[in-house]
Amino acid sequence: MYLVRPVEPADAGALEALLADSMPGVHTLPRTREKIAALIERSCASFAAHVDIPSEETYLFVLEHIESHELVGTAAIHASAGSNGTYFAFRNDVIQQVSRDLNISHSVHALTLCSELTAYSQLSGFTIRHRDSAGQEAALLSRARLLYAVLAPHRFGDRFFVPLAGVTDDEGQSPFWDALGRKFFKMDFLDAERTIGGARNRTLIVELMPHYPVYVPLLPGPAQAAMGQIHPDGELAFDLLTEEGFEADEYVDIFDGGPILQAHKNALRSFSGAMVRRVVAPARGPAAPAQLDTMVTYAVASSERNFRAIVVPCAPAESVDALCLPAWAQQALGVAPGDNVICVRI
Repeated sequence: MYLVRPVEPADAGALEALLADSMPGVHTLPRTREKIAALIERSCASFAAHVDIPSEETYLFVLEHIESHELVGTAAIHASAGSNGTYFAFRNDVIQQVSRDLNISHSVHALTLCSELTAYSQLSGFTIRHRDSAGQEAALLSRARLLYAVLAPHRFGDRFFVPLAGVTDDEGQSPFWDALGRKFFKMDFLDAERTIGGARNRTLIVELMPHYPVYVPLLPGPAQAAMGQIHPDGELAFDLLTEEGFEADEYVDIFDGGPILQAHKNALRSFSGAMVRRVVAPARGPAAPAQLDTMVTYAVASSERNFRAIVVPCAPAESVDALCLPAWAQQALGVAPGDNVICVRI
């Protein structure tokens, strides 16, 4: 059994070990103890803050095995992308070129630096150990961030996006970066990622990246092929997010050309399918086989101020106002009979 909760200062060592094994590349997570501690401090302050409108808050969650207390995953959500500046991405454009003298009109595929995603809420940093064999705990980790947004809508915007890692080779180099970003930054992909700490809102980006449309047909074939493609390590996150309701749109990452998924909150299952239910204790005695056959698996989350989320099989709750939770689930969530929780089908 697994639990998702806000990160705590005591998690620094376990988080350092977890992130040391994560892949290098796009949206680089901190790896040194000092930077991890700074991120944890920022997250703790965000959870504790009284928020009226989304601002510079970052909320970091961890996935913990309930019995062993081992930390096996982490994921983050930022209240407002580009809160320390402007969030930059490439927009896929089609430019119409017309020559009246030659009576020619045609369309050209181009990339344009834009800041249209600024102030959207951003999901990032999804990392889980043993992702190839991960089960429902992966879905719980990905979705828990959105369940927190359901509980605290004032902390987030109405639109969300997720940049996914793009294609890189065995040495962590990006064909998209080599064809474009390297020309302006004069450094390799991983060095550039480390320099800006995975951010997409640093002043140096707008200082160095081209402000004019980049014609895609002029890029080398490998760079064109990499646009909008996902790194194999990001396929689990992609599958979970598309199942949630996110869709690839017209934007790609400015560094590695990876896809950027986005959605209005009303299109996301965690918002449209979440139900508030009152906790009740199960009746004493063994459950009848018929009852077990009708069990439904839910992601269940407690309150904004003491956020916890778990996956638990329960009797269907769509047509009743109560959710029957076993004792271990109540303990994990920090709730008691009579308290309210939110739940959504996994």
